Amino acid sequence: MLKPKLLTVLREGYTGRQFTADLLAGVIVGVVALPLAIAFGIASGVSPQQGLITAIIGGFLISALGGSRVQIGGPTGAFIVIVYGIVQEYGVGGLTVATLLAGAMIMGMGFARFGSVIKYMPWSLIVGFTSGIALVIFSSQIKDFLGLEMGAVPANFIEKWAAYGKHFSSINLYAAAIAIGTATITFLMPRWTTKVPGSLIAILLSTAAVHFFNLPVETIESKFGEIPASFPSPSLPAIDFQTFRHLLSPAFTIAMLGAIESLLSAVVADGMIGTSHRSNMELVAQGAANIASALFGGIPATGAIARTVTNIKNGGRSPVAGMVHAVVLLLIMLFVGKWAKLIPMSCLAGILLVVSYNMSEWKSFASILKGPKNDVLILLVTFFLTVLFDLTLAIEVGMVLAAFLFMRRMAKLSNIASIGAVADEEEETEDPDATAKFDIPPGVEVYEINGPLFFGASHNFKEVMRQLEVYPKVLVLRMRRVPMIDATGLYHLQEFVKFLQARKTTVILSGVHPAIRQELEAYGIVGKIGQDNVTPDIRTALQRVQTLL
Repeated sequence: MLKPKLLTVLREGYTGRQFTADLLAGVIVGVVALPLAIAFGIASGVSPQQGLITAIIGGFLISALGGSRVQIGGPTGAFIVIVYGIVQEYGVGGLTVATLLAGAMIMGMGFARFGSVIKYMPWSLIVGFTSGIALVIFSSQIKDFLGLEMGAVPANFIEKWAAYGKHFSSINLYAAAIAIGTATITFLMPRWTTKVPGSLIAILLSTAAVHFFNLPVETIESKFGEIPASFPSPSLPAIDFQTFRHLLSPAFTIAMLGAIESLLSAVVADGMIGTSHRSNMELVAQGAANIASALFGGIPATGAIARTVTNIKNGGRSPVAGMVHAVVLLLIMLFVGKWAKLIPMSCLAGILLVVSYNMSEWKSFASILKGPKNDVLILLVTFFLTVLFDLTLAIEVGMVLAAFLFMRRMAKLSNIASIGAVADEEEETEDPDATAKFDIPPGVEVYEINGPLFFGASHNFKEVMRQLEVYPKVLVLRMRRVPMIDATGLYHLQEFVKFLQARKTTVILSGVHPAIRQELEAYGIVGKIGQDNVTPDIRTALQRVQTLL
C-alpha cells in the first residue's frame, strides 16, 4: 500500500498527549543527530552544512512520507565511503547528480513493489560490506584522531596506513587526548542515560576546552571556515553525458545501500514497537528525500537505526517525532550554527570512531565465520573488496557471487532419479502415493524430479538420457515435487520428451501442479505429450499406463 504512515496516524486520532511525547522525542533525537550530521558530512568529503541540510530535508521527508511510524532519516556512516569517492573523482556536482539518480532509482523500486524483495538480501553480504565500511571509516579518521601533520590522506587502504606510519611522529597530543576523551564519553554515556547523547557532551566539553585554553588543534573553522546561518536555494549542476554515464554505477550503489539500510532500520523498529511498516512506501519516501536533499546541495539520506532506536526509547510513536527532529536541526543551524565552527576535528574523529565500532557487526562477522562455507566466502569477498578496492565493486561482486552460490545450492537439491519397481530408500513409507505401493508393469520406468526445474538443474535431463541403455515402452515422470520451472527447464524437458518419443517411448507426466501445467501448455509440451498423458497423480498415471499397454 502506497500510503504514508502519517496519514494513518492522523486518521486513527492523534492526541495531545502523543504530540507531547513526539515533541520531546523529536527534540532529543535532533540534538543527537547534530554532531552526527556534521561528522558524516565532513567524513564524506563535503562541508558540515551539507551534512546538516541532509539531516533536515531528508529527515523531514522520510518521516512525513515514509511507511514507518518511527523511522528517523538522515546521513549515515554507510554512505561515507561511496560519497567520499564520488566527491574526489567527480566533485560535489557529480555527487549531486549521483544522489538524484539514486533517489529516482529508490522511488522506482518502491513503485515497482520491490520493498519485500530487497529485505531478503543475504545477511553475509550485508555484514561483509557493513564491516568493511566500518574499517574504512575508522582508517579515514586516524589523521584527525591523532592530529597528524600530513598532507592529503591517500585513498588506498594500504597506502593510507603506510602514510600514517610515516607521519606518526607528528602526533598532536592535545588532539589525541580530545579524541580519546570523546570516544570514551560517547561510548560510555548510554550506560548512565539515554536522554543526553554522549557525543553532544563531548562536543561541548572539547569545544569549550579548545576555545578557553586556546589549544593548538584543528577546528571546523580552521578547515572549512564559517558555517552559513542560512538555507541554500535549490539548484541543478551542469554535467556532461560522459560523467552522467559514469555515475550510474555509484548511483546504483547508493540506491541499494539506502534501500537496504532503511528497510533494515524499519524492521528493527517494528520489532521494538510491535507494528509493521509499509516497505514500498518507505522506499518511495527515501527516493523523494534523496532527490530533495540533492537539489539543496545535500548528500544521500536513509533510515538511521541508532537515531530511530533513540526516538523509540524516548517515546516517539508517530512520524511527527521525526519531523520535529528535522525542525530542531534547522533551528540549530540558523541560530546556533555559528558556534559549531569551534568544534575540534579530533572530537568529530572520536565520534566517528564509535560510529565505526557500532557499524562493525563484529559479533555477526564472527558467527558467520563459523557457519556454512558459502556464507563465509560471500562475507570475506565482500569485506576485502570493500576495504581494498571500493564499495560499488564489493556490492556488485557480492550480489553476483551470492546468486551463483544460491543457484549452485539449488541445483544440488534438484535431481531426476529412477525409482523403478522397488521403492527408493528415501521414499516415505507413510506416503500414500509412494511408488512401492503400486505394481509397475514390465517395460515401464518411473522417474521423479525433486526440486525446482530451472536452468541450474536442467542438465540433469542429459544425465538421464545418457544413462538409459534400454528404452522403456512408457516412462512416467513424476513432478509432484517441482515447485517451479523456468524457460531453460521447459526447453530441456521438451528435448527430453522428443528424445524418448523418437525411440518409441511414451512419456507420462504425473503430479504436475496447476501453475506448472499452464507453463507446459503455453510452451507446447502438453500438446506434444497429449492431454491424457498429463495426470494429476501417480494412481492416474499408472491407470493410463495400463490403458496404453
